[in-house]
Amino acid sequence: MANPYLSIVVPVYNEADNLEKLYSRLTSVLDHENKPYEIILVNDGSRDNTETILNDLYKRRPEQIRIVHFNGNFGQHMAIMAGFERTRGEITITLDADLQNPPEEIPKLIRAIEAGHDYVGSIRKNRQDTWFRRHASRINNSIRAKITGIVMSDQGCMLRAYQRHVIDAVIASKESSVYIPALAYSYAGNPTEVEVEHSSRAAGTSKYNLYKLLRLNFDLMTGFSLIPLQVFTVFGIVVSLLSTLFVVYLFIRRLLIGPEAEGIFTLFAILYFLIGVALMGLGIVGEYIGRIYKEVRQRPFFIVRKTLEKLDN
Repeated sequence: MANPYLSIVVPVYNEADNLEKLYSRLTSVLDHENKPYEIILVNDGSRDNTETILNDLYKRRPEQIRIVHFNGNFGQHMAIMAGFERTRGEITITLDADLQNPPEEIPKLIRAIEAGHDYVGSIRKNRQDTWFRRHASRINNSIRAKITGIVMSDQGCMLRAYQRHVIDAVIASKESSVYIPALAYSYAGNPTEVEVEHSSRAAGTSKYNLYKLLRLNFDLMTGFSLIPLQVFTVFGIVVSLLSTLFVVYLFIRRLLIGPEAEGIFTLFAILYFLIGVALMGLGIVGEYIGRIYKEVRQRPFFIVRKTLEKLDN
């Protein structure tokens, strides 16, 4: 059989309660498209009954479903990368397993790719998240766009479509810490976005906590821009000039007025502020150095324990 036209990549982590519904809805949509397809489900070290259910899904449709089991938890984007490395379709679509991205919206992305776009992002309508997450996401999107120059209206929605050449470029990048939608966007020549529906999580809880969201934003910041370093360089120059002027002012004041103890607490406040800024700048520099350290170690980004797939030779 020839290579499929569509490749669907789904990272899975502790989603045992959602997999049956995902399978039913996803295969129904893809069958209706009447085009050859494959579904690649990547088990990112799940600790519930996910592996057993995935193995059962493979047995139902071994010609169309492929399973990848990691030997540990390597993260959502590494799971997607493992899926990308195994895709054969001209169009690759990613979505989460929690059904907050309705599979029924996939045809919108396919039509956009077929209209000539090589990258299709999605914007969630009527987003079913908390007030805090919606507004925090909006602020993050704005800051990220200014720092990286990558314009994505909704960076948190994983329902996206990519043409073959974009997938090949992402695979060839070999980056250890990567936010795939932003990386793919940087390789796209004609990107676009479409509005999609958004649903409440069918079952289970979100796998992203505050730390992981902060980690993701640090990866975006340090992986796609040098602006944070440049900002602190400019800030350091300005502070140095102001400090020089302040020292001259204090010296002249000492000559004119003589010794005085007034304002000592103000000086302490300024000192502590500058120490805090210096530590924050050191942390940003550390993020960049950490990325370099992870790259030069050249350790495997993920380890595949087992795959279930039936491929034609």
